[in-house]
Amino acid sequence: MPERDANTLVAAEWIAKAENDLKNAAHTLKLGADCPTDTVCFHAQQCVEKHIKAFLVTAGIAFARTHDVETLVGLIPKHARVSLTIEEQRRLTDYATTLRYPGPYEPVTLSEAKEAVKLARRVRREVRKLLQHKPLF
Repeated sequence: MPERDANTLVAAEWIAKAENDLKNAAHTLKLGADCPTDTVCFHAQQCVEKHIKAFLVTAGIAFARTHDVETLVGLIPKHARVSLTIEEQRRLTDYATTLRYPGPYEPVTLSEAKEAVKLARRVRREVRKLLQHKPLF
C-alpha cells in the first residue's frame, strides 16, 4: 500500500468528521415529529463543508476558515465542481450560520431537513468519486 502524504492524511481526517456529521443528521431524522430539524440541517451542512474541504486539501488548494459553501465551491476547479445550485449552496450556508444561534428565522420543516440530508449524501457521493484514486477511506 502506498504511503500517505500529509495532505492525504488531513483530507482523511476531514472525511472522518464529515461522516460523523452525516451519521448524526441521518440518525436524528429518525425522531420524526420530535426531530430537531435545525440540528439535522446544521450537521448536513457540516458534512458538505467538510467533504469539500477534503477535496480542496487533496488538490492542494488553500481555503480560509469559513462555513460559506458558495465560497468553498468556488475554489474547486470547474471540471470537478459538485452539483449544487447557488440556491442550495446559500441554503446550506444559512444552516451553518443562521440556524446555530437564537434569532428570527423561519422554522425548518421535517421535509426540508430530509432534503438537507439528501444534499449532503449527494455531495458525499460526488466528492468520493473525485477522490476515488486517493487512499482516504
